Amino acid sequence: MTQTKAAPASGTKRKKSLGQRFVKGLRDYWQYYILLLPALAYFLIFCYGPMYGAQIAFRNFIANKGIWGSPWVGFDHFVRFFKGVYFWDLIRNTLVISVYGLIAGFPFPIILALSLNEVKNDMFKKTVQTITYAPYFISTVVMCGMLIAFLNPSTGIINKFITALGGEAIPFLSKENMFPSIYVWSGIWQGTGWGSVIYIAALSGVSPELLEAATLDGASRMQKIWYVNIPAIFPTMVIMLILNSGSLLSVGYEKIYLLQSPLNTATSEVISTYVYKTGLVSAQYSFSTAVGLFNSVVNLVLLIIVNTIARKLNETSLW
Repeated sequence: MTQTKAAPASGTKRKKSLGQRFVKGLRDYWQYYILLLPALAYFLIFCYGPMYGAQIAFRNFIANKGIWGSPWVGFDHFVRFFKGVYFWDLIRNTLVISVYGLIAGFPFPIILALSLNEVKNDMFKKTVQTITYAPYFISTVVMCGMLIAFLNPSTGIINKFITALGGEAIPFLSKENMFPSIYVWSGIWQGTGWGSVIYIAALSGVSPELLEAATLDGASRMQKIWYVNIPAIFPTMVIMLILNSGSLLSVGYEKIYLLQSPLNTATSEVISTYVYKTGLVSAQYSFSTAVGLFNSVVNLVLLIIVNTIARKLNETSLW
């Protein structure tokens, strides 16, 4: 009776080969890894390092005792937030502003990029790009100051124009139902030009031969945009949509906080401003950390869901 030889452990071989490839790559391309070190250090120090402090959300943090010396309270701060009177108002306001901004703002950079791609006059194209990119470099504080000045009921240029046409001055920032629109559309004006950069870069990769073939087939300009350019940037559009969906609840507090007033708090109070007020202003560090952690977890779940749906529908995803 012949004895069969035992097959070599493929897992061990695979591990060994992976290790050897890694060491070989590290030896051959060490200069690139050195260039990578500053970026890696940045993420480790400023992104992953602070995650150590996330345990404050599960403790009753006392500053003089430190994180480890503070008593453990489990999910008490989360339960307090979920049962709080402001919970559903915060979720509603955050979702309204985020979804409104995503739906209204997502198409504009794409439209601008497609339009600029069709412009043949280089001087005109550069002028439009400069004008549309410029608002992005205005600081949040200056932007809010401009909005407050423009929308002022007595001295604002917009109300001056309305009264010149025979209308009555409108206190825009005092009307709670107008706050989401003011926030979203000012953000669209500020970010459309910069957001179009990635789509312009994607359009530069469209094959000229493909466009020439479409022209020879008698395709109009709109048909070339619809059947050639848009399919070419569609994967980029999906990736940007996934990234935007992953930060759906992460509405930056700076702009909202600067435009906020007691008259519009009903629609302007979002999770980020609530965390700022409870954490830094009221010094409720553990409670504000719990609220911020809840916000991050929900964003992570949304990112995974949207990414999974995108991968199943059109095989374009982040991972």
